[in-house]
Amino acid sequence: MTRVLEPESGRADGFSHLLQADLRFRPGQVVSMAFWDWLLGWFGRSRPSGTPSASTRTKSSRRVTPPRKRARLAPTRHRRDQQRAARVPITEVQGKPPYRLARFGSQSKHYLDLTLDHDEPALRERQLPLLRTPEDIAAWLKLKLSRLAWLVHHFSGGRAESPQKSHYAYRWLQKAKGGWRLIEAPKSTLKQAQRKILAEILEHLPLHPAAHGFHAGRSIVTNARPHVGQFIVFKCDLQNFYPSVGFSRVVAIFRSVGYCREAAIWLARLTTTALPGNASFPANDTSAMLPYLRRHLPQGAPTSPALANLSAYRLDLRLAGLAKSFGANYTRYADDLTFSGDERFAHSLRTFIPLVRQICRQERFQLHPRKKKILRNHQRQSVAGVVVNTRTNISRQTYDDLKATLTNCLRHGPTSQNREQHPNFPAHLQGRIAHVLQLNRVRGERLRALYAKIDWKK
Repeated sequence: MTRVLEPESGRADGFSHLLQADLRFRPGQVVSMAFWDWLLGWFGRSRPSGTPSASTRTKSSRRVTPPRKRARLAPTRHRRDQQRAARVPITEVQGKPPYRLARFGSQSKHYLDLTLDHDEPALRERQLPLLRTPEDIAAWLKLKLSRLAWLVHHFSGGRAESPQKSHYAYRWLQKAKGGWRLIEAPKSTLKQAQRKILAEILEHLPLHPAAHGFHAGRSIVTNARPHVGQFIVFKCDLQNFYPSVGFSRVVAIFRSVGYCREAAIWLARLTTTALPGNASFPANDTSAMLPYLRRHLPQGAPTSPALANLSAYRLDLRLAGLAKSFGANYTRYADDLTFSGDERFAHSLRTFIPLVRQICRQERFQLHPRKKKILRNHQRQSVAGVVVNTRTNISRQTYDDLKATLTNCLRHGPTSQNREQHPNFPAHLQGRIAHVLQLNRVRGERLRALYAKIDWKK
């Protein structure tokens, strides 16, 4: 005989009261309680009030504390609809190309004219050369068009087939704290073109006030002054600063000042490079090549420091605003980020440092995981080699090392002290003395007096 259960009044079905009758919590029933939750959900019912759920049940003696909320920054939202509306459409040209070395559309099977979004008033306002086509750039650089195409590997996919056919000389240097750095020095023809781009375009573009590296009128001293006499100094580095600036970002820099797509692409090709896939790597470390395989800023080109500073403009803008909201100071010298402030800023570092990391990540940079330092005022606080505890000064160790070198040059001759085989050892010593003079005049004069007594014939 089959028994049919009739639903009670006020209940959704005949099974609910049977299920709820056994919902007495006993320790060790996590799986079974989760099963009843799932089964009741199918019948549109929830557990009785006062009955703990499987996900929230804990021992009666244990107190549940909610997790501490970490400060997060909302992602920056770009008005893409307005940007698309402001763009000038690409014009397809049938038949002959609109200019020499124009791009050919693989899908449309027509030539593309990428010179229509040229902003001549903006270029004239900044006193920049008016460049639109590859022929304009070649004439400006005083090169033949075929020579310009050869410089950017136009007919080989934009990449050198081998290190021997590249326009850069490669040299691997081992970093002090592990890893490798690739020095990519441009050869003479390309270096001349890059110097012209630097002098007549990049040096006319403004930098953020917080950027102090590789710019006229700014130095390690101006970078250190905002941090003199502060209670705490927080320092961090950007990892792979130059390789992290890719081709598209460099194109965007030239586009932002008024150049059309065609000119911006050719200027970016002249100032970026990609390591040939068959290049040698150091000490069987194949991972050292990875940051350099895509087009990036070469460390060794005269244009790379200026382009790196321009690419970090939004980063400087956001980090300076973040530091101001915490009552702190911010400066950047190349890839070295420095923040300083009072005791209140020191107590907020647990919130501040994750926000710095998040901003760097949003701006497509990465903080070096092993290069973060927090220096308090009872320690020696140095910023890019400049001591800032009470005033900008040279460190005692740096001064003593240079003084010992000059003294040994007097006693044993300068040849015995040129251990690193500098080709122009007198100029090397003069440069180090000038660095000390910039930070401490009294100590610099003492070193200069020792240098004047050296007999360079020994």
